[in-house]
Amino acid sequence: MEVKTKSLLDNMIGVGDMVLLEPLSEDSFIENLRKRFDHNEIYTYIGSVVISMNPYKSMLIYSPEKVEEYRNRNFYELSPHIYALADEAYRSLRDQDKDQCILITGESGAGKTEASKLVMSYVAAVCGKGQEVNKVKEQLLQSNPVLEAFGNAKTVRNDNSSRFGKYMDIEFDFKGDPLGGVISNYLLEKSRVVKQPRGERNFHIFYQLLSGASDDTLKKLKLDRDFSKYNYLSLDSAVVNGLDDATSFRTVRNAMQIVGFMEDEVQSVLELVAAVLKLGNIEFKPESRCNGTDESRVKDKNDLKEMCELLGIEQSVLERAFSYRTVEAKLEKVSTTLNVAQAYYARDALAKNLYSRLFSWIVTRINESIKAQAKTRHKVMGVLDIYGFEIFDDNSFEQFIINYCNEKLQQIFIELTLREEQEEYIREDIEWTNIEYFNNAIICDLIENHQNGILAMLDEECLRPGTVTDETFLDKLNTICAQHQHFESRLSKNSKFLTDHSLPHSCFRIQHYAGKVLYRVEGFVDKNNDLLYRDLSQAMYKANHSLIKHLFPEGNPAKVNLKRPPTAGFQFKASVGTLMRNLQTKNPNYIRCIKPNDKKAPHIFTESLVCHQVRYLGLMENVRVRRAGYAFRQAYEPCLERYKMLCKRTWPHWRGPAREGVEMLMADLQVPAEEFSYGRSKIFIRNPRTLFFLEERRRQCLQDLATLIQKIYRGWKCRTHFLLLKKSQIVVAAWYRRYAQEKKYQKIKRATTVVQSYTRGWQARKLLRELKHQKRCKEAVTTIAAYWHGTQARMELRRLKQEVLNKHAVTVIWAYWQGTKARRELRQLKEAARNKHAVSVIWAGWQGTKVRREYRKFFRANAGKKIYNFTIQRIMQKYFLGLKSTLPSMSPIDKNWPVRPYIFLDGVHTELRRIFHLWRCKKYRSRFTEEKKAVYEEKLEASELFKDKKALYPSSVSQPFKGDYLEISKNPKYQKLNSSVDEKVLLADVVNKINRANGKGATRILLLTKKNVVLADQKTGQVKASVALPDLTSVSVSTQNDGFFALRLKEGSASAVKGDFLLSSEHLIETITKLHHIGSAASDGEQLNVDIADEFLVQFKQDKVCVKFIQGAPKNGNGASCKRKNNRLLEVSVPASA
Repeated sequence: MEVKTKSLLDNMIGVGDMVLLEPLSEDSFIENLRKRFDHNEIYTYIGSVVISMNPYKSMLIYSPEKVEEYRNRNFYELSPHIYALADEAYRSLRDQDKDQCILITGESGAGKTEASKLVMSYVAAVCGKGQEVNKVKEQLLQSNPVLEAFGNAKTVRNDNSSRFGKYMDIEFDFKGDPLGGVISNYLLEKSRVVKQPRGERNFHIFYQLLSGASDDTLKKLKLDRDFSKYNYLSLDSAVVNGLDDATSFRTVRNAMQIVGFMEDEVQSVLELVAAVLKLGNIEFKPESRCNGTDESRVKDKNDLKEMCELLGIEQSVLERAFSYRTVEAKLEKVSTTLNVAQAYYARDALAKNLYSRLFSWIVTRINESIKAQAKTRHKVMGVLDIYGFEIFDDNSFEQFIINYCNEKLQQIFIELTLREEQEEYIREDIEWTNIEYFNNAIICDLIENHQNGILAMLDEECLRPGTVTDETFLDKLNTICAQHQHFESRLSKNSKFLTDHSLPHSCFRIQHYAGKVLYRVEGFVDKNNDLLYRDLSQAMYKANHSLIKHLFPEGNPAKVNLKRPPTAGFQFKASVGTLMRNLQTKNPNYIRCIKPNDKKAPHIFTESLVCHQVRYLGLMENVRVRRAGYAFRQAYEPCLERYKMLCKRTWPHWRGPAREGVEMLMADLQVPAEEFSYGRSKIFIRNPRTLFFLEERRRQCLQDLATLIQKIYRGWKCRTHFLLLKKSQIVVAAWYRRYAQEKKYQKIKRATTVVQSYTRGWQARKLLRELKHQKRCKEAVTTIAAYWHGTQARMELRRLKQEVLNKHAVTVIWAYWQGTKARRELRQLKEAARNKHAVSVIWAGWQGTKVRREYRKFFRANAGKKIYNFTIQRIMQKYFLGLKSTLPSMSPIDKNWPVRPYIFLDGVHTELRRIFHLWRCKKYRSRFTEEKKAVYEEKLEASELFKDKKALYPSSVSQPFKGDYLEISKNPKYQKLNSSVDEKVLLADVVNKINRANGKGATRILLLTKKNVVLADQKTGQVKASVALPDLTSVSVSTQNDGFFALRLKEGSASAVKGDFLLSSEHLIETITKLHHIGSAASDGEQLNVDIADEFLVQFKQDKVCVKFIQGAPKNGNGASCKRKNNRLLEVSVPASA
């Protein structure tokens, strides 16, 4: 269901169009804005101009439903809204093929940027759809976050203030679908890079980079997250409530990717931003020269070095550019030194130029991505978001050229507004009368005149040889502009300002269309020069960075241009001229943004602040120009549709042309002819009072019509209700009559039934009596017959009974006779049976006696032995079955065995235990591999050698014998040593060889093969000694818990030249065991002796030395230590075992 939104004139809060404000004054203008603002009506019209008040809060008037509501609707059809202006501009572009421009002006914080976003979002929502179209729309919308990050900053008036002017041309095809766009930027406030006023921040991108970049990115950029480490960042406003810099950085990175920036381009941009921060940390110190002048030098070169690394510049080149300046004139080249102040100026100038050129490059790069690809003619909609008129306590060069731009915009606004009025009057065949208004062309001429204009004189002063200062520029202004009616100066020849103490000596004042503005002349010349030393440009051009060369093309030595670069004022004047020419080719649409208070808070309306903005935006002038002719105009059709109820002949339907209907309406209302005029398609109303008269009559008529409608509705409702009641009464009556007849019928029916039932009852009772009489007669006959038959039957029964009694007596007598006879026969049979049984018993007794007598002698000889054997057999069976269930485990070391149950089984029990143990040992041995068997044999051999003889032995039992501890065949470190040994290595371990002279140890590698014992250097792998196993006579060890052993060699053998070897090993037991086993095999069965004693002799060259083992405390936390006491004694101190 379509929701009808109130129109411009329906239920207005205040006046929706200021042209209709009556009476018109500044106070009534402000009061109307206040009234609408208090009711959340932030948009108001001045004709086709939209006034937008910043609400400083989110409002539910920008939903998709609102977009559809204003889509393809007449401008004045609905209540004032920015969507109405955007829709009007878009439809004019699409349907009438007219290029459009939307001019958004206002001071910082008034909502210009948000207004431009709303316009672009509305156009994006109502234009066509499609993959390519959506991509273009997304790129156009995503260019805003990128430009805001690099061109917006927090100011005292606005947390997201645009510090540059932006004009975007959005290009459409013939269907109205966007093809691309072109962005132009004006006057970036680059002085903010090096200095910010108190309570304000630098550009957003610096804080977003430090807050949102990853640690890895900051490390690559040589940055730290701490804002206080950078001189160019103000600290008092580094954190802003409501701004999440980290999230914004991720949004900017994503937006750059959508717009079309490559990853290396994004990295290059971030490197330049980091370089600007590093540049601000470079400080200078004075250094005296021999000629008495001071020369600047960099204090700490760390930041300079990091910046040069980021940009790929040689540090010495940039350092020299900060210390010297080269001036070229024709064929001469002069190099002068820079003092500290000049060095700081050069540093700040480089930082401002670097950031400004980077911003311009970003705008150019965005344009490359969003420009239209098709070569056909495009329809264009321009959106201008630029500074409003600025009047501060301290106004300088920036405010001067901003206000100059606003003067030009006001001039073109008045011209285009009047031109639009005139064109509409001509189009509607209305007589055009000249409109009196203030023409600010004289102010624009004061500023931009090519000969005597302020900008021309400023450029002339900057280019003039000799001493040029701001004071000389002011003197020139005082000389040339003294008689200009809009120029004021204390030192001018105009005597009326000599006593004006509100006008300081170093200032001049211009009377702009928005009011008088006082400009301080200090800094005008320097800011207009915007000079960057050629040495710095050339240093930047020498950089290896991919982007720097594009930003500083003038630094190319091959293209040295001695011509002075254009001034900032000249460039801005040219840009404004281009912009004005561009705007004059388009149909203008205006949005005037006003901020209601300086606190950035909702629901607060500061009248003085709003009044100030109304003045410098020229809104009252705008209303007066609009009202100078006809204040209100409307097409005939909607006018007739709205006011036709005011005339009986046009109400309710007018069948003729709409104009005739309006003429008849106005004639019937007797409106004076001078108050309106008829155009071709519209009616023009001169005075708002006439419109309000029509509205008041319409309101009264609507009330009368509402009353009439209510009366007719109430009559219709009552009649309908009566007819409904009547119809209901008839239905109820019919139903009641039917019900009553049904009740009467039922009553008669019940009465008839009762009569019928009584009659049938009497007839039935009569018939019953008759039947009962007949039945009693029949029963009497039956009873008499029954009694007679009963008497006859009883008589017959008595006769029969008598016959039976007689017959029974004969039977009883016969039965008694037969019984007596049977009993007698039975007694005879029993007597005969008893006699026969006695004979059988006697015979059976005799036969038993005979059998027992024969069997008795056999039973006495063999029964005992059989019983004994049977018992023994049962006991053994029980013993073996019990042993089967109680056998111990299969472990050979398990000594458990079931308890012997009987003494006579002692031998069997012991033998079975021995056999079982041998059997499980055999089973255990059968699971051994050859390697494991060899290890156990070595363990057994070690047990035979050292058990109960060497204190070290118990700790070695649980340790497996590994043999090759060094993995000599696999370790590349010992490859050379492994190749020098021809045989298989059976043991490889690190040992300490005791020095014969002082008892100190040296690390050696001990290798044991089947034929030799080899000692080698651990570091180099060089073989130091090789002893054949047959040359070994014995091995000596102590009884202590140590690892010392001595290899005793045969006297006279080749190995015994230097004497015996005294060694120490951590695997002593394994080493001696393997040596004993292999040595015995190598000596043809002759056992290698192992001597175990705490004192033994060893042969060191020609001397015999006694090695003595004693118990003592460990030294330095080590184990056994060896010390040479004298030529004959070597003492080994072994720690006492716990």
